[in-house]
Amino acid sequence: MSNDLIQTNTAKLTAAFATALVVADTQIHDDLAYNSIKEWDSTAHMLLIAELENVFDLMLDTDDIIDMSSVAKAKAILGKYGVSF
Repeated sequence: MSNDLIQTNTAKLTAAFATALVVADTQIHDDLAYNSIKEWDSTAHMLLIAELENVFDLMLDTDDIIDMSSVAKAKAILGKYGVSF
């Protein structure tokens, strides 16, 4: 896997989180977790899922949507769909 692709996917993930949560991209890091900031509530979570599915052109299954509890977990879940970080 090329570093360029990994950097591109990381940038896309950061942008998706920042867009869905309406926060600065500087707030997006692996430790950021669901409900750890007021912006990441249940409504924003569904917007985030839609944004990730759109950006990475995939469809997440229900278990993965429920399990996506942090940025690090999102990377692990997206890895199951062939997205490398």
